[in-house]
Amino acid sequence: MERKPIIELHNIVKYYGDNCVVDNIDLDIYENEFITLLGPSGCGKTTTLRMIGGFEYPTSGEIIVNGKIINDLPAYARPINTVFQRYALFPHLNVFDNVAFGLVNRGRKFMIDFYGGEEKVMEDALLYNQKIGKAQGKTKPSYFDVRRYLKARVAESVSEALRLVNLSGYEERKIDKISGGQMQRVAIARAIILKPKILLLDEPLSALDHKLRVNMQYELKEMQKNLGITFIFVTHDQEEAMVMSDRIVIMKDGIIQQQGSPKDIYNEPNNRYVANFIGESDIVKGVYLRKNLVKFLGQEFPVVGYDFTEGENVDVVIRPEDWDIVPRESAKVIGKVTSSIFKGVHYELLVDIEGTEFVVHTYEDIQADEVIGLTVDPYEICLMKEDGSPKKLVPLTQEESRKTVTLFDVAAKYEAKNDFYGHEEASEDK
Repeated sequence: MERKPIIELHNIVKYYGDNCVVDNIDLDIYENEFITLLGPSGCGKTTTLRMIGGFEYPTSGEIIVNGKIINDLPAYARPINTVFQRYALFPHLNVFDNVAFGLVNRGRKFMIDFYGGEEKVMEDALLYNQKIGKAQGKTKPSYFDVRRYLKARVAESVSEALRLVNLSGYEERKIDKISGGQMQRVAIARAIILKPKILLLDEPLSALDHKLRVNMQYELKEMQKNLGITFIFVTHDQEEAMVMSDRIVIMKDGIIQQQGSPKDIYNEPNNRYVANFIGESDIVKGVYLRKNLVKFLGQEFPVVGYDFTEGENVDVVIRPEDWDIVPRESAKVIGKVTSSIFKGVHYELLVDIEGTEFVVHTYEDIQADEVIGLTVDPYEICLMKEDGSPKKLVPLTQEESRKTVTLFDVAAKYEAKNDFYGHEEASEDK
């Protein structure tokens, strides 16, 4: 069944004076999707988010939500809520009142509509007041009976929103008495209490320390799944985007460079900008000789999954973790280690190959000035068109399929390297 987008951006352009900050972008966003707009400062991601939220208006183009053009609709009238980078919490209110603010501040009529309409609210208000002994003998609730009922419903909604963000019991806390991570959750609770279809998040984790930020990444993703809300997340942090997103949209200079799943973007970047922005990459010039064969660094390498013109110049991308260190006699290329840095899980090597420096990740303690042999598997070589235009991928055969790396693969590779470098296993009597 074809998915229908909940948000459609058609030819969106935004100028500030003579400066074009969003340049003719088209984007469909789907229901219950966690999508991230990713890019450096000034790439247009936050401006795009603000146009979706109604805080900015496009110079041209259409913003469509649920099939209706909403270009001129003010922010408060859109089925969208926003969690701001600075949270925008009220320091003079406690947690309860901050979360309830968006509901209560819209007035009695809005609350009556929100809780089912006038007829339902009048009926439920009468039953509620009779239950607590305030409307005995009445056939119609008074103004104050309805107000009492709405107050109870708001308290119920606040409690549910706080439960969803794991802050039950914090209702009476002052904002200046809770941590940064808890403030962020209060901001999210305030946004979701109105049950929006779409939630915009403008770099909400940027003010948190690293450990808390990592924890909140997983919590946000789990929260999005539980709520069933479309999350549109803006960040410049590649790790955040990779961990949380169903789809990443990479932007530069107001233009979408590439969009896709985190795995697709990491494994198959379209151009040098994307390859360098997502993770680390070694990029060299190469020539696509024929099907399943590419030449770079003076050597021919087997490659799978691409359909280029024979003899076409290409950019070759190899991730640092995809290089294999092997005995020199079986290596494709030979390089000299110019730097070796221990990164905790692995060593990061800088290797000079024919005057070009490459980054290589390895589990072995290899020191500077060592000469090593390198090769790379066919399914770990990525090819891109020189001009950065979209490339054509071809389905892989079962034999060509890219491997899923397991602990057994890592262990086997580690053991082979130990044999090569003469690091014998310790005997039992040592």
